Parts: sequence; structure tokens; C-alpha cells
Amino acid sequence: MHKVLDRQSEGTTQLPSARTSRRGGILALLAAGVIAALLWWVLTRATPTTTHRRLDEQATVVRLGEVTRGDVPVALEALGTVTALSTVVVKTQISGKLTEVGFTEGQSVKVGDFLAQIDPRPYQAALDQAQGQLARDEAMLAAARIDLARYEKLMAQDSIARQQVDTQRALVTQDEAIVRSDRANVENAALNLNYCRIVAPSNGRIGLRLVDPGNYVQASDPNGVVVITQMQPISVVFTLPEDDIPKFLKQLRAGAQLPVLAFNRNSTTQLATGKLETLDNQIDTTTGTVKLRAVFANEDEALFPNQFVNVKLIVDTLRGVAIAPAAAVQIGAPGNYVYVASEEAMVAVRPVKLGARDGQSVAVLEGLAPGDKVVVDGVDRLRDGAKIRVPEPPSGRAPGAAPSAKGSAGQKSGPEQGKPARAPREGPPETRPRTQQ
Repeated sequence: MHKVLDRQSEGTTQLPSARTSRRGGILALLAAGVIAALLWWVLTRATPTTTHRRLDEQATVVRLGEVTRGDVPVALEALGTVTALSTVVVKTQISGKLTEVGFTEGQSVKVGDFLAQIDPRPYQAALDQAQGQLARDEAMLAAARIDLARYEKLMAQDSIARQQVDTQRALVTQDEAIVRSDRANVENAALNLNYCRIVAPSNGRIGLRLVDPGNYVQASDPNGVVVITQMQPISVVFTLPEDDIPKFLKQLRAGAQLPVLAFNRNSTTQLATGKLETLDNQIDTTTGTVKLRAVFANEDEALFPNQFVNVKLIVDTLRGVAIAPAAAVQIGAPGNYVYVASEEAMVAVRPVKLGARDGQSVAVLEGLAPGDKVVVDGVDRLRDGAKIRVPEPPSGRAPGAAPSAKGSAGQKSGPEQGKPARAPREGPPETRPRTQQ
């Protein structure tokens, strides 16, 4: 009985201590909540200067471009190869020793200009021999004809037999054939002698010399003496998809001269301007393309045979349209769109309908007007209604740039009316420049 009373007394003595510990935990939780609330209030409290600074930090730095008005050519682009209209491998037509070379590598020549000389002495001797044979046979023919005339007169007097006259007539015919053969031999020998002097068969530019003087050349040599390539005019052969044929075929058949522009492999430099000459008579079934030939005057010889060039065939021109920088055009859910800057230093998404593209510019058929400012750099961090800021150069605002977003109060982006710029007021006094004291 006494033990039971003792346990009850112990239980009653322990209750006040448990209640005390619970109250302490609740007070600790309340104190932590109050401290957290005070800390949140201090951190979220901002002065007007801090608020303006945060708004300024939220503005995205961008670069703007201006929409202009002008003409944009509608062009079909392709890869082409420069092809000479005439390429001649100059070869000898007879065999002999090359005694003289009369050209300089890289020289421009015309038809008939002297190129090389082959030893003519053997062919001169052959010509003299043929001429001597001809003179001998012509004399025999003359004698045979005199005899035939005499025999015919005697036969008319019935002094000789007809058989003798017929034999003499056949001999005259034989001598005439021999004379004709001799004359052909003379002409052949004279032609061979003429071939000893090699002249330019076409206009063009001389390439590198393939044979040096002193070598024995033959008509069967595969390389020849030199190569002449026509440089002016010159052509470019390029291919276009068969679906593009209706875009220029009607104009070509009507006699229109469609301009063709040739650019280097990087499309950074225009090399020449020509015109479309013709197109092939069939489509390549393996690639679905058709070959076209454009002709260029090439007066400065900027195009070389077998050179790869980028070709632009101008099939039409859009006149008086809005022209925007191609870098401003984005592709998304609404299709093609741009970010247009407003006077309040904000941007708005505006769908556009595009036309032809010319280098770094693109024609805008709908959606923009000349004078609009569009974002060309920094679009990755933009959205509809976002604030923007255009950094100004040290000399002042760039022409055509949109007004920058308002920054922190009382701050300027640069010196004002020639006065030195003031140091920022943020930071402890000891960090300010001494000039402010």
C-alpha cells in the first residue's frame, strides 16, 4: 500500500517538469518564426534606388536593326563550274625536230599567231622531188598528146590502123592520171612543209609549255605542244532543280536576258556578271536537275576554267518592299516572326510574311513597315512584352537605336554636357574617389 502511494507521489512530481519542457519547445518555435519573419521583411524591403536597379537588371541588352525600303532581286542559287567555250590542244601534224618556240607561257594569242617551228628541210626536199616528178610526167603527157593528134590525122587519111590510134589515146589518158597524181603529191608535200610552222588555231590564253625545243615530236604524242584556252568570253555551267524551270523558261523563250551573278566559293565576293545563254534539252533523271549555261564577258579574267563558283540567276525583282535584316527573323509557333522595339523600350512579337532573300537582308511582304526597329541580337532571352536596353556608344546614342529602359534613379549612361562622370553612390564612403570630397 505504501509502495502504491509512493509511485503516485513520484508521478505527480514529474508532471510539472514535462509541461515546462513542452512550453520551452513552443516558445522556441515561436521565436524561430518571429526571427524568420523579421529576416524575410529585411531582405524583401527595398529602397526606390534598389527597385530601379533591379528593373534595370531585368532589361535584356539587345542590338537593333532598322527596316528600310528598296528593291530585292528574286534569285535562284546553284553551284556552277566555269567552262571555257573553246579549249584546243595544239599538236603537231607531222614528225620532226622542234627547233623553235615562239610563244610565252600565259600569253594571249589570236588565230594565226606563230607558236612553234619544226625542222622543214626534209619536207622541203620532198616538195622539190614531187615537183620534179610532176614536171617530168607533164612533159610525157604533152608528147603523148602530140602523137595522138598526128595519129588521128593519119587515120583520117586512112594511112594507119584504128588500133594504133586507140592505143595512143589510152596512153594519153594514162599520162593525164599520172600528172594528176603528181600534182596531188606536190600539194601534199607543200602541206607538210606548211605544217612545219605551227600557228594558233583559235583565240585564247597560252598555258604552260609541254615540249621544249630540241625534242622530236610526232603526231601521235598525246600531250601536244601547248594548250590554248579561250578566256573571253567564258561560260559557267550550273544545275537547277526541274521544279525551278517554269520560273525562267517563259522569259528565256521570249528573248529576255536574265542576269547571272557569279560569286566565290564563300559567296562573299562577286566575281562577274553575265547573262543566261541556254539550257540543256533534257533533265537528268538520276538527280532531277537540268543544266544551264551562262556567258560572261570576263574582261578582267576573274573566272578561270574548272573553277567552282556560286551562281545566282535573277528571275525577278521585288520593287519598293520593306527590307529587314535576316538575323531578326525567327521561326516558332506563329511561323516567321520578329521582335519589334517600341518607344517604351519594350518588344512585341509580330508575325511577318517573307519574300526573297538577298544576302544578309530579306524582303518582308507583310508585318513590317520602313522605320520599324527590330531586334537582331539577343533574341534568345526575349519574350513578348519584355524590357530591352540598347547599350550606347561613348559618343552618344547610335542612330536608329530604340530608347533604353530606365535604369537606376539619378544615373546617366555617360558624361553629360562635357562634365566628368560622377562616381556611383553605392558602397561605403571610404571606397569613393577622393575627387568627390
